[in-house]
Amino acid sequence: MARIHVIQEEEAEGMLQKVYQDLIQSRGKLAEVHKIQSLNPKTIISHMQLYMDIMYGQSPLKRWQREMIAVVVSVTNQCAYCTQHHAEALHIFWKDVDKMNELIDNKNVSSLEPINQLWNKLAKTITATPSSPEIGETIEKLKNLGLDDRSILDATLVIAYFNFVNRIILGLGVELEADGGKGYKYE
Repeated sequence: MARIHVIQEEEAEGMLQKVYQDLIQSRGKLAEVHKIQSLNPKTIISHMQLYMDIMYGQSPLKRWQREMIAVVVSVTNQCAYCTQHHAEALHIFWKDVDKMNELIDNKNVSSLEPINQLWNKLAKTITATPSSPEIGETIEKLKNLGLDDRSILDATLVIAYFNFVNRIILGLGVELEADGGKGYKYE
């Protein structure tokens, strides 16, 4: 149960009601991560804009790479809520349960290309030890594989965003939806 009061959809009025309706229309459903911010509806709007820009905006990173990074960050932070939601999204792209379970078990997914293994290493390192010199080494390896600074920036934005959201969810006790976080629009 959430540690703060949450305004449910049927109780929402005014601006919050409109925000909820817009979310249902655009995302397919209303998620608990949205409702936890119900006492400050403007932050839901800003939060969703940031999410859409980072996860769906134009980027040299593929959508599935961004979802993969989201899962790695969430697993590292032990955030079951985001792990479940973004594993569900990544499964749409991967369609491989064994590969997904390997990623969720916080193992190196050996079938991934070296670039994607490095993305996962960067996500784990920035999340667990953000001042580690290993970060610079990993970025240098990514550059040596031909990745540009925009790719590195976009990956870092995904990593930072999910650390931000994981802390909201973990700090405020957001629980997974009864349906297990299924049925949202991820493409």
